[in-house]
Amino acid sequence: MDVDKIKELAFKHAVLNAVKYEGKANLNAVISKLFKEDPSIRPYAKEIVALVREVVNEVNMKSLDDLKRILEERWPEELEEKVIEEKKKTLPPLPNVNKYSKVVTRFAPNPDFILHLGSARPAILSYEYARMYKGKFILRFEDTDPKTKAPILEAYEAIRDDLRWLGLKWDEEHIQSKRMDIYYRHAEELIKLKGAYVCLCSIDKIREYRRMGIACEHSKDPVNVQLERWDKMLEGGYGEGEAVLRVRTDIKYPDPSVRDWIAFRIIDTAKHPHPLVGDKYIVWPTYNFACGVDDHMMNITHVLRAKEHITNTIKQKFMYEHFGWEYPEAIHFGRLNLEGMMLSKSKIRSGIEKGKYFSWDDPRLGTLKALRKRGFLPEAIWDIIIDVGVKPSGATISIANLYAINRKYLEPIANRYMFVPNPVKLTIKNLPSNIEAKIPYHPSFPERGHRIIKLQVTNSSSEIFVSKNDLNRLKDQDVRFLGFANFRIKMIDDKVFYAEFISKDSEYAKIHKLPIVQWVPATSYVKVEVVKPEKDKLENIKGVAENEVGKLRADDKVQFYRFGFVRIDAVSEDIVKAYFTHD
Repeated sequence: MDVDKIKELAFKHAVLNAVKYEGKANLNAVISKLFKEDPSIRPYAKEIVALVREVVNEVNMKSLDDLKRILEERWPEELEEKVIEEKKKTLPPLPNVNKYSKVVTRFAPNPDFILHLGSARPAILSYEYARMYKGKFILRFEDTDPKTKAPILEAYEAIRDDLRWLGLKWDEEHIQSKRMDIYYRHAEELIKLKGAYVCLCSIDKIREYRRMGIACEHSKDPVNVQLERWDKMLEGGYGEGEAVLRVRTDIKYPDPSVRDWIAFRIIDTAKHPHPLVGDKYIVWPTYNFACGVDDHMMNITHVLRAKEHITNTIKQKFMYEHFGWEYPEAIHFGRLNLEGMMLSKSKIRSGIEKGKYFSWDDPRLGTLKALRKRGFLPEAIWDIIIDVGVKPSGATISIANLYAINRKYLEPIANRYMFVPNPVKLTIKNLPSNIEAKIPYHPSFPERGHRIIKLQVTNSSSEIFVSKNDLNRLKDQDVRFLGFANFRIKMIDDKVFYAEFISKDSEYAKIHKLPIVQWVPATSYVKVEVVKPEKDKLENIKGVAENEVGKLRADDKVQFYRFGFVRIDAVSEDIVKAYFTHD
């Protein structure tokens, strides 16, 4: 062992550490650096610790200015900041931007459901493109089907809340059910342009004519007759299913659904009241009519939506031709799936109705409310969406990938605490007097401070909680209780264990590669319950945690040592409740 070489290397790392942390070097940090650079010196750990302690004491007696001067003179290369920037993914440019004075995008959810990871995609993409081009972003609620896709009153604000959580700010907001007169005026204008007609055929007959490529006989009636029928629809002269307004297209178009598509239908709102306007209207525009009119009136330049809307784009273009409007740029992307999480609206709705899921924010689901409840951060959702982008092909995101991205954001902000699941008491013996544990809130950010955990020691003994699984796994082994000391687990019989104090030396634990186990004082703790999704089930994990956990607040995101990241949901005098995020 070259003592002079070790002292020189220790001096360098002590100076670096002291400068980094405003004048005081940390003994353990310097020792770790030495062992990392030269693993061959580990067998001499005891001698190394003594040498390094001497060097650290010497360094800590110098002023910060002196240390900076030494660093500049002897190791100037260490003063150069080496910043490795992660390449930030960006979206590809939008087509034909120069055609428009301002880029205007919109997110147009149907408030019959809350947002999930899939529906967050058009929201984030539309917002980000508007921001990229210093344009306008519009939020529009498309709620004109009070029967088949009935809006939910709570969903309007729930969607707004999700968008705010994602960091989206909209320049305008519109609700289609409050724009009915606008749609009626455009319907009348379209009839006058001979671009639409009132059809009195049954739905079955309409389907048959479409399939055969035959025009409805009512389409040949003059405009004045069409207007009379339209007025009769609005006045309640027809019942549900007796009349519809159809847009003229190519009756021989290859896709039968495009042929003279339905623009308005009658809905009995006495039976199916709308949550915002009740039974005020009985004639309701279909998605394609209301959406098409609004995109034009709101000067939307670029529409970003899923590939399933390609047929809707074709339908709307026929209407635009009748009005003489220019259709916006349409970008269609593939379906987004999240492996291991439920995103299907129909299955989630059915599951809630049948009691399989307890609400929209059930942690087994892929809704934004559920992800948020578990402790996922909006930055992780953004990264996923921007990474997938506007690819026309479908994309499946693995749950492991989502966890990894979220972990990147959680790791630096989540303080560490000790939580013991399935706890059992363990007597620890031969303790020195005044022994205590000093545990940092975050090992990478010492400036956040630490807490001192003191044990009640009687006759050199005390009691702590450890996990039953750890105890069974580590019997007759040496362990280090996290941030505290080294112990030897001993067994009296098959059910009775105790731990015997060895030392407080953390280097001893590193040299002997002792397993590190979290623990909680048996005389000072809080009860904790963590809800953890396990495939299609929910597991309620009960345990105890150090008292500091009882000082946390709802929505705090923390990491429980050797357990995983959690979001604190509620804190009371009796118990702390949390949701498991991921490991």
